[in-house]
Amino acid sequence: PASQDLDAWNAYVYDRLNPAGDHNEIWQHSGGCRAHLRVVRNTLTHEILSTAFARGGHKSAGHKAGGHQ
Repeated sequence: PASQDLDAWNAYVYDRLNPAGDHNEIWQHSGGCRAHLRVVRNTLTHEILSTAFARGGHKSAGHKAGGHQ
């Protein structure tokens, strides 16, 4: 936010919707090849439903058949 109000900054950084269920995320393999990945993860169970490289859309080695894209 444009203001320097501490409460406004706190809300901007920490307050957000946290919906339950399948969620599309972008991950970076920072400990290895540094590639960015598209991951569909269930926020209740932490199950990884599908993965794909963010660039080019190729499925990564851990892709589960029948998962979401």
